[in-house]
Amino acid sequence: MKKMIALMLCAILMMSCVAGMAVAEETKPLAGQKLTIALSPNFMFFETVSETDPTGYEGLDIDIIKELSDMLGFEFEIVPMSFSSLVGSLQANSVDMVISGMTATEERKQIVDFSDVYCTSSVGCVTKADSDINSFEDLQNQIVCCSQGTNYEMIIEGIEGDTVSLYTCGDFTDLCRGPHVPHTGFSRASKILSAAGAYWRGDEKNPMLSRLYGTAFADEKALNAYLKQLEEAKRRDHRKLGRELGFFTFHEDVAPGMVFWLPKGMLMRTILEDFWRREHLKRDYDLVQGPQLLRVETWQRSGHYDHYRQNMYFTQIEDDQYGIKPMNCISHMLIYRNDLRSYRDLPQRYFELGVVHRHEKSGTLHGLLRVRQFTQDDAHILCTPEQLEGEILGVIHLIRDLMHLFGFDYKVGISTRPKDSIGTDEAWELATNALIEAVKKAGMPYEINEGDGAFYGPKIDVRLLDCIGREWQCSTIQVDFTLPERFDLTYVGQDGERHRPVMVHRAIMGSLERFIGVLIEQYAGAMPTWLAPEQARILTVTDAHNEAALKACEELKALGIRVTADTHNEKLGFKVREAQLAKVPYILVVGEKEAQTGGVNVRLRNGDNLGLKSVAEVAALIRTDSEEPFKNGGMRYSFS
Repeated sequence: MKKMIALMLCAILMMSCVAGMAVAEETKPLAGQKLTIALSPNFMFFETVSETDPTGYEGLDIDIIKELSDMLGFEFEIVPMSFSSLVGSLQANSVDMVISGMTATEERKQIVDFSDVYCTSSVGCVTKADSDINSFEDLQNQIVCCSQGTNYEMIIEGIEGDTVSLYTCGDFTDLCRGPHVPHTGFSRASKILSAAGAYWRGDEKNPMLSRLYGTAFADEKALNAYLKQLEEAKRRDHRKLGRELGFFTFHEDVAPGMVFWLPKGMLMRTILEDFWRREHLKRDYDLVQGPQLLRVETWQRSGHYDHYRQNMYFTQIEDDQYGIKPMNCISHMLIYRNDLRSYRDLPQRYFELGVVHRHEKSGTLHGLLRVRQFTQDDAHILCTPEQLEGEILGVIHLIRDLMHLFGFDYKVGISTRPKDSIGTDEAWELATNALIEAVKKAGMPYEINEGDGAFYGPKIDVRLLDCIGREWQCSTIQVDFTLPERFDLTYVGQDGERHRPVMVHRAIMGSLERFIGVLIEQYAGAMPTWLAPEQARILTVTDAHNEAALKACEELKALGIRVTADTHNEKLGFKVREAQLAKVPYILVVGEKEAQTGGVNVRLRNGDNLGLKSVAEVAALIRTDSEEPFKNGGMRYSFS
């Protein structure tokens, strides 16, 4: 094993010449300097944590550092980090020197300087005599054994599952699935984005690891485009905008992953919900609502308990255990069973803005985009097999209309049967073919996502693309032959016999929380006028104009406009700036001229000045603006 020293000196070679000899102060070239030295303290004998050594570490390398310090006159600080971070830290100038067990490969020699060899060893793979394992590549998906006390053991112990994945690139073998680029020449443009420290496995008694986050691209143009996208994403971050605009907040100490909607955000959400309920009523959906809790036996019957319980919450009431619903399908099936159905009654389309709870790991929670409590625009269609294709096409048309309304492009994928599933092969084949045929008839390009379906049926997943090219999973259509069987759903056919309906699970926005989060980032907080909680704000030049401003405010409210009045004793420029920061679509100013004429001076949030307008003209202007997104497509809406 070779040892790497990142300074341009031959200090280790000097040791054989000066050992045991006093070195004069004037011959100490690094006198008065303090060096930062990185190591990975997981290599027994060479460098490991010590409870007695003043440096906090002991081993051959620590002795070498001490000797070098005496010889060359420098002081030093040891910085522990993961082995994989050593070279990167050196390249990033975070440390001055590295001393840690490392093989001096030709690739590494291109970017760092090594000392001469002072210790050699080897790494071996022990197998049975008749084993087919002849190389590190053959260890892929095999059970790996290593000696105790090594950093390999520490890593492997933390990996869940029965196998450990190894990926080999040249003479480098990594504990990951890969792939890696063959060499750094493929990544000619790179940038370190951030650095962070963390204790191994979150235990402060363990060594501190250093994480370097970075990115690499084939050329500078691609890198700059990506960095620009990162900056734009940061500017549009819905968590920051939601706080600044007063839409929502979180209290992680009280309810992690659950949203507290503030007045403006709740009004915007109410408008969206009202629009969505009306749209479903126009498309012959029935509005329903089921309970939040169902007995565990019901979830066992559906298969959710066996296949989904790790994502569910449970509670005890008296002597019964209940599951808090993660989805609405069971309630809708029980609603269907409330009456005897004929083929003439089908399809039955049930729509619910249902609050659901799912256990998401704390590390995955992300603003509105991933929460533990959310509202799903959930619908279930129960139909005959002959009606299935037409119902799927109807849902596709609804998805298209919604994407057009908000200006989203989208991609379509069809997810097939996963390993952990229920139902017969025949049912899965029928359901999958129905989805494929419907997508083809709709003229939608699609890709197949093998094994990514729900446990009860295949699905269409629609990933919308926002204005900076990011993908968001929202819409889904799932075909299910199995749950109607498990809950004994039937209808009386033309032959007078009982038959089994097919169930289509579908969500268009997916989660209202996620969809609103995506919308905030899509519009950078400047919501469309029809959806903006505050469509207009009236500003006064002086207190003398307050009465006229309040009168105009009441008139606009009577005409169905969502408007407020800012009569604070502040300069007009300050008020205008505040309204622009609040991203109010229409900024209306009342001064002396406006007060005398009973009108307002109209400014748009983009800076355009439309001049003096009457209150009626302003109301008509805002209504026209609100109707603009609905001029094309199959959707209409007004809210006042």
